[in-house]
Amino acid sequence: MKNLLLSLLILGALTTRAQKAEVRPTNEFVVTGLVKHEVRITLGDIGKLAAKDIPDLAVTSHQGEPRGNLKQVKGVLLKDLLQNIALKEDNPKLFSEFYFTFTASDNYKVVYSWNELFNSPTGNNIFIVTAIEGEPLQQMRNRILVITTTDFKTGRRHIKGLDKIVVGRTA
Repeated sequence: MKNLLLSLLILGALTTRAQKAEVRPTNEFVVTGLVKHEVRITLGDIGKLAAKDIPDLAVTSHQGEPRGNLKQVKGVLLKDLLQNIALKEDNPKLFSEFYFTFTASDNYKVVYSWNELFNSPTGNNIFIVTAIEGEPLQQMRNRILVITTTDFKTGRRHIKGLDKIVVGRTA
């Protein structure tokens, strides 16, 4: 019985460790999928845009539990980086069928619709963070970090180490 219990404990520990992937800081991300031309966005590209001050943000888990605070934050609007990316669709009436899957370096994924990004107040509150407490983007441990400041449970769409955005379309 002791051996069985010990084996289960070890197996559980190994499984838990295997599921927790390490977030790797990124220096660029690619926008791919249903776009006319794949686009690679670097830290330099992000740095060319004017950063805005973002009010301090409490980071919470999916259950609303506190996970930390972001203070003295600056960032650029994500939609400003994406506005010139051409979708594989010429009829703007059909843009509502498109969605963007953001994938982090640890394979964490978050989905935004085209309307969320470009046709609602949410799009005015999705930022790529360029500084936290005076630490610049190039030195941030969690770069490239995407936050949505108006979410009730901010951790759900708190994307550390943004690696790619894949544009898809509903069937």
